[in-house]
Amino acid sequence: MLALAASLAARRLYRLFAAGAITIDLGVGRTVRTLGPVRVLIDAPRDLVFDVIAAPYLARTPRALERKLQVWERGSDMVLAAHFTPVKCGLTTTVETVRFDRPQRVVFRIVRGPVPHVSESFGLKEVDDRTELTWEGELGTDLWAFGAWWGARVARSWTDAVRASLREIAAEAERRAKD
Repeated sequence: MLALAASLAARRLYRLFAAGAITIDLGVGRTVRTLGPVRVLIDAPRDLVFDVIAAPYLARTPRALERKLQVWERGSDMVLAAHFTPVKCGLTTTVETVRFDRPQRVVFRIVRGPVPHVSESFGLKEVDDRTELTWEGELGTDLWAFGAWWGARVARSWTDAVRASLREIAAEAERRAKD
């Protein structure tokens, strides 16, 4: 009976960590790993790609994205936004600052989520008549080996989610470039 209760408690705790409801941020035994780089070549001008990325944050968020993104505070070049990402065991919620440096960079920094530290960016570079969009960053966790294990799991899911976003950004930018 005790083993069952412990198993159920561990499962619930895991889900709370995965959902971003609990973060261990002790600053002890911090392990930092790189994220990316992941590069995508997009058949669209850099300004247009930047607009596709920035518009849901700086303008009104489209209804189609309301289940993925809620902007809590908007400024002229920075927002505070909640991102909702499906993962194996449910939905992860992260709260991030997003800063815009038109037209070459968008920088994300985690405020709340499944790990205590994530800093990442989208870099946009003109390549002929196209745009090279590069995602890269770092992810940090605490508590030595446990944190490294947790960071590897989160980094894998995080990278998968970003790759999906990059595909969506590329498709939308290329669609707009044809219009």
